[in-house]
Amino acid sequence: MPLATLDRTPPPFFKQGPSAFTRLMFFSALAVFMMVADSRWKVTQPLRAFVATGLHPVQEVLLAPSRWWDSAGHYLSGLDEARQAQARAQRLVMQQAERVMRADQLERENARLRALLALRPRIDVASMAAEIQYDAPDPFTRKVVIDQGSASKVVLGSPVIDEAGVLGQVTRVYPLTSEVTLVTDKDAAVPVVNVRTQQRGVAYGTPHARGMELRFMAGNADVQVGDVLQTSGLDGVYPAGLPVAKVLQVDRRADSAFARISLVPLANPDSTRHVLLLEPTAGKMPERPADAASASASAAESASRHGKVHHPASKKETGGKP
Repeated sequence: MPLATLDRTPPPFFKQGPSAFTRLMFFSALAVFMMVADSRWKVTQPLRAFVATGLHPVQEVLLAPSRWWDSAGHYLSGLDEARQAQARAQRLVMQQAERVMRADQLERENARLRALLALRPRIDVASMAAEIQYDAPDPFTRKVVIDQGSASKVVLGSPVIDEAGVLGQVTRVYPLTSEVTLVTDKDAAVPVVNVRTQQRGVAYGTPHARGMELRFMAGNADVQVGDVLQTSGLDGVYPAGLPVAKVLQVDRRADSAFARISLVPLANPDSTRHVLLLEPTAGKMPERPADAASASASAAESASRHGKVHHPASKKETGGKP
C-alpha cells in the first residue's frame, strides 16, 4: 500500500473535547486577558511574588558556583593588582625619600646662603583646609563657594590652591562660607614668572573659554609651548613658587607688537573637592620706602602735636654752646 494512502488521523475513539483551533483561540484569548488584567489590576502580582519567593533558594543554589568562580577570579586578580600597587608604592616611597633628602639638603644650603648674604628668610604662610560646596549661581563668572568663612578667620585675598596648583583667590567672605574667584575668571589676574627663562608677566582669565592668557608679552619674547608658569610673589597675595599654568599656544602676529599666548591652568576646579587656603603674604612683606616715610612723617606730626618732640636750642640762645 502506498504511504500517501495511509490515514494519519486518530481513530474516533481518541477524538474527545474541542478541536485544536478552538483551544488555540481560547488560550490566546485567555493569555491576552491575563496580560490586560495584570497590567491594569495587578491580579498576578501576589502569585508572581509567591513563585519568586519559592524559587529564590533554588536560584541562589544554582548561582552559587558561578559566584564562587567570579569571587575566586576577582580575588586572584585583586591579589595581583595589590602586589603591583605595593611594588609601585615602594618605588614611589624610595623616590620620595630621595627627593626629601635632596630638599632637606637644599633647604639647609639655602639657609646658609641667605645667612651669608644677609637676606630675609622666605615667607612662611599659614594654611587651612576647606571643601568646595558648589559653583556660584552667576553664569557670567567663574566662582566657587567653600565651607570656611570669617568664623574660621578667613580673610579677603586669601590664595586657594589644590594639589596641582593655584585655584583662585577669596573675594567675598561670609560667616560660614567664602566665595572664591577662580584664575580662569575674566577679572582674575595672577603675576607669574616663567620657570625656564625667569621672565615675569601677568596671566589673565579668558571670558569665553575656561583658560588663561599671558598678555602684554612682546612678540619676540622667549616663550615656548610647554613652559610652566609659577607665581612670582610680587603682588603680596600669592606666595612665590606656586604652579599656575602651562603654555598651550603661542601666536606671534605680525600686525601686533604683542604675542597672543594661550595658557591652560594646572588646577582643575571641576574635578577638585578639597582645597587649601593660604594666608596672604602682604602682611609679612617689608614696607615700601614711600609707605615707611609717610608713616614716619605722620608719627612725627602726631608727636609734635602732643608736645613730645624736643627741638634743640640754637647756638644764639645758648651763648654759642652746642
